Amino acid sequence: MNPAPTAPAGLRLMLADHLRKTGAVKSDRWHEAFAAVPREAFVRAFAVGTQNGPVHLTPDDPQWLNTVYSDDSLLTQFDTAGVPTSSSTLPTLMALMLEALDVADGNKVLEVATGTGYNAALLSHSVGDENVTTIEVDPDLAHAAEQRLHRAGYRPTVLAGDGRAGYPDGGPYDRLIATCGFPSVPLEWLPQMRPGGIIVCPIGGGIARLVVQDDHTAAGSFLPDAAFFMPVRGLSDTGLTPVPPPMPDSYSSRPCAVEPSDFLGEGVTFLLTLAAPRTMRRFTYDDAGKITAVHLWQSDGAWAELRWGIARQAGPRRLLDTAETAIAIFKAAGRPSRDRYKLTIEAGRQWASVADTDGPEWELC
Repeated sequence: MNPAPTAPAGLRLMLADHLRKTGAVKSDRWHEAFAAVPREAFVRAFAVGTQNGPVHLTPDDPQWLNTVYSDDSLLTQFDTAGVPTSSSTLPTLMALMLEALDVADGNKVLEVATGTGYNAALLSHSVGDENVTTIEVDPDLAHAAEQRLHRAGYRPTVLAGDGRAGYPDGGPYDRLIATCGFPSVPLEWLPQMRPGGIIVCPIGGGIARLVVQDDHTAAGSFLPDAAFFMPVRGLSDTGLTPVPPPMPDSYSSRPCAVEPSDFLGEGVTFLLTLAAPRTMRRFTYDDAGKITAVHLWQSDGAWAELRWGIARQAGPRRLLDTAETAIAIFKAAGRPSRDRYKLTIEAGRQWASVADTDGPEWELC
C-alpha cells in the first residue's frame, strides 16, 4: 500500500480523486481544477466544527494541511459572539454546485459571496480570469480574497457590494452561482443573464438550478443533495434565538392532524424551509427520549406549539396551519426527494411546488 501523500500537490490530487469517486465531480474540467487550485492558499487560520464546539487550527498545527484537504467545511470568520460568518464550503458540495453550473469555455460567470476566494479560483482556473466576476458584501473579506487570489496566480474581477443586486456592468452572464443561503432568488439577477443562462443558488435547505429565458422568467428544480449555507448578509440578524419564546398570553387553540414526530426527517425539514421560510424549530422530549412537543417560531412574533394533539398558535401567521398542510402534501406525494421540487419565477412571482402533483404552490419571499 502506498503511503498517503503529505505534500500539497499530492493532497490536492487525493481530494480531486475523492470527489470523483463520490460522484460529486463528474467531469475532467472540475477534477483538474480541484487537483490544481491550492486550497491552503485561501484558508490559513480556520476552525472545524465538532460536537464539542469548533476546533481552531493554524499552519503551525500538525494536522492543519491534512484538514485543509479533508472533505470538510472550514469556518474562517466569526463575529464577536463567536457565531461563524464566513467559511470555505464542503468540497463535495462545491463540486456538486460547480457541476450543476454546466460551464463551457468562454462562459461569463458571476459568483455571489466570494468568501475566502477558493471557489472563485476554481472558476478562474476553469473558464479564465477574464470571464469571472465575484462579489462579496464584506469589504474586508473581498479585499483579503483578492489578495489571496493574486498570490495564487488568479485575477478574476473581485468586487465589494451587495450580491443581491448582482453586477449589471459586468453582464450579461452565462452562469451565476451563489455560495450563501437565500430565502428566494433575487429578481435583479434575471435581467443580467443571457437567455439559456443557468443560476445555481442555495434556497432554504436545498440548491436550486434554474434556466433563465429571454423574457426574464426562469424555472428549474432542486439538486437531490441537502445544503445549509450561511444566510446572505442582511438576513443573518433576524433576532431569532435557538430557544423557543415563552408561550404568549393570548393564542388560538385547535386539534391538529399531525404529530410532533411528523416534523422529523430531512425531507420534511427541507419542505418547511420552502413552506415556512426562516422558521426555527425545536423539540421537547420526555425522560424516555420520546418527542412530546414541537415548537415553531419566527422573528416577527409568529409562534406555535404542538403538544398532545393540540395546536396553539399566535402572532401574524399560523405556522402550524402551514406546516400541517405541507406535511399532508408531503405524505400524499410519497415523501418526495428534493429533486422532485420545482422552482418557477414569472411576472415578479416565484414559487416552489412538487412536480407531478396538484398540490399547493409555496410563494417564496
